[in-house]
Amino acid sequence: MDDSQPKPAPAVPVSAAASAAAAHETGPTLLVKIFGKDRPGITAGLFDTLAAFGVDVIDIEQVVTRGRIVLCVLITAPTGGPGAEGDLRATVHSWAESIKMQAEIISGIGDNRPRGVGRSHVTVLGHPLTAESAAAIAAKITEVGGNIDRIFRLAKYPVTAVELTVSGAPTEELRTALAVEAARRGVDVAVVASGLHRRAQRLIVMDVDSTVIQDEVIELFAAHAGCEAEVAEVTAQAMRGELDFTESLHARVALLEGLDASVVDKVRAEVRLTPGARTLIRTLKRLGYQVGIVSGGFTQVTDDLKERLGLDFASANTLEIVDGKLTGRVTGEVVDRAGKARLLRRFAAEAGVPLAQTVAIGDGANDLDMLNAAGLGIAFNAKPVVREAADTAVNVPFLDTVLYLLGVTREEIEAADLHIEA
Repeated sequence: MDDSQPKPAPAVPVSAAASAAAAHETGPTLLVKIFGKDRPGITAGLFDTLAAFGVDVIDIEQVVTRGRIVLCVLITAPTGGPGAEGDLRATVHSWAESIKMQAEIISGIGDNRPRGVGRSHVTVLGHPLTAESAAAIAAKITEVGGNIDRIFRLAKYPVTAVELTVSGAPTEELRTALAVEAARRGVDVAVVASGLHRRAQRLIVMDVDSTVIQDEVIELFAAHAGCEAEVAEVTAQAMRGELDFTESLHARVALLEGLDASVVDKVRAEVRLTPGARTLIRTLKRLGYQVGIVSGGFTQVTDDLKERLGLDFASANTLEIVDGKLTGRVTGEVVDRAGKARLLRRFAAEAGVPLAQTVAIGDGANDLDMLNAAGLGIAFNAKPVVREAADTAVNVPFLDTVLYLLGVTREEIEAADLHIEA
């Protein structure tokens, strides 16, 4: 025998699991649907009934809404002979009637049809969420070729938040189409690509003024200097992107010259956290996230916030104080639009988190570079130029709604709070 001749490849055994999977794709299947008033034991009772027929479970979906359950189970057809399927149908219907439920059984072939290419999570926030808005969002998803595979409520207060799993449409195209429709309907819609990375975003960096807090810190200082209106107008122009931030910062800080340094403590006491800020940060920390803040404001306030809120990172400008008085100048490198993006990258490197797994939140034009650099950029009650550029926008006054964009439910937040209090 000539050993130089190629030998036939040995046969590769096909596992029982692989054979079963192939059978599920092409063999006869039954969709068993049970619906009615929810109570303990329904799911166990159905599977106990099906177990007598030796079927395999291919898929399960269950939802409970206002005490009414819909339980769907996709199973292989029974193989016990010509009358086996009829016996299964009769037994399931009899069992359902015995517990005052309804049953529907539909014959078919194989598993669910494959989901389309392109999968996204679409989070819809309404305050309230009207049927008209829901219809418009669903129609727009269909219009761009998407299919809604699953819907799940994340929260019922302080806003109604629902998550839709959508397939069949590119994430970017879906995001663009829904952003326009959301603005028209007065709801917030966030679209993020499906995948493990959604759960792996382990660093969140937030702007401070009008994001973590309700105030503009420099305006609080200006009120004590008697120039609040003048400073507020320059601030608004800078946030809209009409003025260079660094120049506007120096111009505003110059108006504070001569203020007594004791005003710092007064301003700290006046700062008002945004509703939901404590809940957001507390929950993120429990989830293992690292949390930072960057600000075009001042370390005299952000350092205090870092300590009070248990933050991991904080950076801002520093007001120069000489002989107990504000000089009207800032010291060190200015934290401007580009500076915020640099700080995001620095925080990510120190935290050991890839930039693609970061989240940035802000409201003004000087946050744009940071929002664009992050894996997910969220515009929070932002100016139009920021909403248009960010990955997604939230326009309700509750900062903890950001958690819904990460797939965290209100029930999970409250359960964690109860656990800690206990």
